[in-house]
Order: sequence, then C-alpha cells, then structure tokens
Amino acid sequence: MILDKKLIDKFINITSNAAISCKKYIGKNDKIIADKAATDSIRKNLNILDIDGKVVIGEGELDEAPMLYIGEKLGTGKGPSIDIAVDPLEGTNFAAKNLPGSLSVIAIASKGNLFNAPETYMDKLAVGKDVPKDATDLDFSLEKNIKNIAEAKNKDISQINACLLDRPRHKEIIKKLNDLKVNLKLISDGDISGALLVTDVKYNIDIFLGIGGGPEGVLAASALDAFNCKFQGRFLFKTDKDKNRAKKMGIKDLNKKYEINEIIKGDSIFCATGITTGDLVKGVELKNEKFITETLVTHKSSTIKIVKKEVPIT
Repeated sequence: MILDKKLIDKFINITSNAAISCKKYIGKNDKIIADKAATDSIRKNLNILDIDGKVVIGEGELDEAPMLYIGEKLGTGKGPSIDIAVDPLEGTNFAAKNLPGSLSVIAIASKGNLFNAPETYMDKLAVGKDVPKDATDLDFSLEKNIKNIAEAKNKDISQINACLLDRPRHKEIIKKLNDLKVNLKLISDGDISGALLVTDVKYNIDIFLGIGGGPEGVLAASALDAFNCKFQGRFLFKTDKDKNRAKKMGIKDLNKKYEINEIIKGDSIFCATGITTGDLVKGVELKNEKFITETLVTHKSSTIKIVKKEVPIT
C-alpha cells in the first residue's frame, strides 16, 4: 500500500516540534530532560493525528518506558493503520553538550511492514547505490568488502572512507581498516545519521559498518531504502533475557541476516529534523521570533528532500 503523501507534512511537523522542544535544553548537560521534552512533544502530536498507530520501535518496553513504549497505541484511531518507529532524540549527548548531529527521527509504514526490532545490538553494513548489491555482505571478510567497494568505484583502497562508532568493541575492525589504509570517520554517537552518510557522494563515505543499536538500524533502513542503498543487519543476542524477548517478538532464527526488504516492506516515510547542526541537516535556529528547522524527509514512492520550516514562537 502506498502511504498518503499528505502524511508527509504532518510527520515533518511532528519531528520539527520535537526538535524545537529540545532547543532550550541544548548545552545544559542534561540528556534526560532533553529526551523527555522530545518524547512528550512527539507523543502529544501523534495522539491528535487521525491515524490508528502502533509503536513498534520506541523508548523501550512498557516496564521501562512510560510513553512511546513498544506496543503503545497512538492517534485517534480513525485513520490508516500504521506502524511507527521513533527516536525522539537521536544523539542525546550531542544535544546535552551542544555538539553537532542530534536529531529527532520518526519512520512510518503500513501495519505489519516495519520490523519490530528488539532492544539489542545489531551488526550493520550500509553502502550507497553506486556499489553493486552483491559486492558487499555481512558474511564477507572486511578486506573483501573494502576491496570490492574500491573495485566498484574504481578507487584505490587508500581512497575508501569508512564510518563507524568509536567504541572499544570495534578495536579489531579499526585496526584492520588502518592496516588496509582505509580512511576512518569515527563517530561518538548517532548511528542513524552515520548510516545515512552513504546516501550521497557529498558526505564522502563509502561504507558504514559495525555494531550499534538494532532499533536505530531499522530507522536508518527506512531512509536507505528510499535512496536505493544497501543495508544488512544481524541482531546480536548475548543474554538469555535478550533471546527470550526476541522469541516472544516472533524471531525464530536468532542468527538471521536481514536484508533491507525484510526490515522495510513496501512504502515508508522517514523524517529526521536537526536539533544541533550535523552532516545531514542544520539544527534549530531562532530568527525574528521564529524557529527555523530543517528536516530530511524520504517517502519511498515519491520524495527525497530537505524541508525548511518556520514556526512562530507561541
């Protein structure tokens, strides 16, 4: 089913208002209050929409999240049945410390078309549409992936740029990439935006890889799908609690490698509004008694664009 294009503006408004709600907390070194402001704003504005919405990716399960919890019903119940994935404040530390790259992010798809990802880690790989789909794979060696990308782009390996989270768990990957003479962009947080850097040559990133949050992987996949990029993910279940939770969610093969068309089925809408200025979009600005926001919006069937909004101070 194709989602109604009229929904695009409504969801741009929702992430824009969430970003604006965080504005006064930027640089206050309190990520909890900033995240709460964004969460409150999104929940309030989703609940007045004429949709029959259900959160499939949110702030956690009911016992750990008072709102936007997985399974929460949102909207008036009068409109289309949709699945909702939401990260009210991606990069909470960025907002708290006034660092670049915090976003308010939401993705929607028709009911049953958005993967219900557990709150666990995911091994990820993303490349742009200029790399053949069969050139990279989570099951290939790191060296093979890099060499195939270099060959596909007619580049020397020393010209390849890789983005990944700067984490101790990536020590071996970073060492191998350094040995291969690959250029690194190490990010401290924000692996939704990190993955989206493969979407355009202007960002100069050839591959995004490594272990990050599973829910963030699904959100990124929604936008990457619209850009016709490749994304693969494999969940990493370390504890019995994680494994039991996954089984309750209907995941039978705990080692399954997911392709993008298994994560996002059919049409989807993705919106990411800047809170602090980053690679993808500018942060919230205040000019002439108006808030100015920038949102990256993708609608698989019709739209990829940056939308600027002016919102008067109320």
